[in-house]
Amino acid sequence: RRGVRLALGSAAAVVGGGVGLGCYVASSDWLSASASLFSLGGGVVRAETAPPAELARTDEDASAVSRSVDDDVGKFSWRLLGSLLLPDLHLLLAAVVASVAAALLNVQIPVGISQVVDSVMRLQGADWDQLKTVMGPALRLLGVYAAQSGVTFAYISLLGCVGENLAARLRRRLMATLLTQDVAFFDRHRSAELLSRLSGDVQDFKSAFKSAVSQGLRNATQTVGSLGYLVAMSPRLSAFFLLYIPLVVAVGLGLGSMLRALSKRAAAQQAAANAVAHEALTQMRSVKAFGMEAEELRLYEGQVEEAAALARRLALGIGLFQALSNLAVNGVVLTVLCGGGVCIGRGELTAGELTAYLVGVQTAMRSAANLSPLFGHAIKGATAGGRVFRLLDSRPCIEIDRGRPGLLTELAAPVSAGQDLVRLENVRFAYPGRPDAVVLDGVSLTVPSGCVVAVCGRSGAGKSTVTQLLTRFYDPTDGRVLLAGRDLRSYDPGWVRDRLVGLIPQEPALFCATIRENIRYGRPEATDAEVEAAARLAQAHKFIKAFRAATTRTLASGAGGQRRSETAIAIARALLKDPKLLILDEATSALDSESERLVQAALQQAMQGRTVIVIAHRLSTIESADYVVVMGNGRVLEASALAIFRV
Repeated sequence: RRGVRLALGSAAAVVGGGVGLGCYVASSDWLSASASLFSLGGGVVRAETAPPAELARTDEDASAVSRSVDDDVGKFSWRLLGSLLLPDLHLLLAAVVASVAAALLNVQIPVGISQVVDSVMRLQGADWDQLKTVMGPALRLLGVYAAQSGVTFAYISLLGCVGENLAARLRRRLMATLLTQDVAFFDRHRSAELLSRLSGDVQDFKSAFKSAVSQGLRNATQTVGSLGYLVAMSPRLSAFFLLYIPLVVAVGLGLGSMLRALSKRAAAQQAAANAVAHEALTQMRSVKAFGMEAEELRLYEGQVEEAAALARRLALGIGLFQALSNLAVNGVVLTVLCGGGVCIGRGELTAGELTAYLVGVQTAMRSAANLSPLFGHAIKGATAGGRVFRLLDSRPCIEIDRGRPGLLTELAAPVSAGQDLVRLENVRFAYPGRPDAVVLDGVSLTVPSGCVVAVCGRSGAGKSTVTQLLTRFYDPTDGRVLLAGRDLRSYDPGWVRDRLVGLIPQEPALFCATIRENIRYGRPEATDAEVEAAARLAQAHKFIKAFRAATTRTLASGAGGQRRSETAIAIARALLKDPKLLILDEATSALDSESERLVQAALQQAMQGRTVIVIAHRLSTIESADYVVVMGNGRVLEASALAIFRV
């Protein structure tokens, strides 16, 4: 009925392996287990599932989703990482030195333990002279403990500062990059995706960086140092220990490979079950209209049971992995004890040295085990960093450079009435995301200065697209848009939007700020008197007075359901910068007749002495226009009797 119900949309499997003590981690909404295991080469498996954002109906759809996810991962840039770390390079170097020092001090702990144990073994009584022979090694060991604690505090604190500075710097740079992108960029990237990059990906990258530097460097140093210490203490005993490792590696690689494959299958199956539930719950009216509740439940139960079966097999695999790892750990201890007993009998080791050897083995095992999860964390962090770095490398097609205002000198003087302010010459346009769908097809029109032009037509005729070109959110595919006789592309778009064009959209956007701050958003340097004048011109001062503390009241879009108030604030915001060209993109379409009458009165006053383009939807809007043009299918179908619009 539905084809293959496969949904891998939000399922992700991050798999990393390594030659080191293995750690298996699996996390999802149906299973959470972790075990640090003594199993060389076991690697790390991490499976995560979430309700899919998109449902893949077929295998081909699932493959397409997978390819799109892969394409979204950018290339990790060491150069960019270096530039971000450069201001804190001295702190990073100090943290690295402290981390290595902590690792080396940990390697020295077995030496101190050996000396203390041998001193205790030589005690013959409780007199002070004999106790002094123990106090010396004990105090030296205490000094090592204290020094190790001090450098541990130092490297954790320093690295924490470096990591937080790195994350803050990365977020600031990413936000600055996003704010400079053109509108087409935000057509390609959803806001939820960009917010995920700013928050989740930066957090993952910071955590992976801190883990790699602190845990990775420290545990690698401890592993190498401990193994070197063990070989130096007893080459014969170390030979037994090192010969034992290949067997553990072989078993760990086999089980690790099996668990990785099973984990990916379980994650994919759980995502498929989530997809069935997501589809049924989001289309509940259709489900009930056709009486398919039982069928949907049957489908979901089948998917859940298959996911549960895979989860049970995965749990058994984890249990087997843990059991064999415990056996391996105990086998190492037994090997060391038996071999150490032989060495003591031959006089090659003392009891203290055997104790130190066991501590060294445990240190090496623990350090290597801590290394293994870092492979998975590093992969996850590098992937998150690659996505962020890809955005940082993005360059807008329409760049803003407010440092070159000289191009605007021609528009500084008033444009005389009747002179062309705006002209479109044979403009063709298709949105970047849909290059095959032509929205404007050879449109040519002229807008004289000081006139009110109403553009009407059915939805999808291309009316709002004209306003998108005039604000230079996009550039035409072919043809030209002229402003005061000059190609609009020769002007800096930032200056055009800041000073020349005032846009009042259909759905005004209010920020979580005061009314005064929302109006001042049109021109941040405006004085309070100028803000109040703009509010009066937009008839916004009447409802502002209805609030006691209007200038300190916090608003957000849709606050109080006052659509008319929002529109009035948007009008005041646009008028505050005194634009030469005022664009009303169906600004009153969402208002009732009474609210529209009041807003139209404000607009009539605001239009005085300005060039205005009105995207019209009601007769009341068209009646106030000097010229009317009708658009359809991306063309101008009809124009006023003066015929200033030409196809």
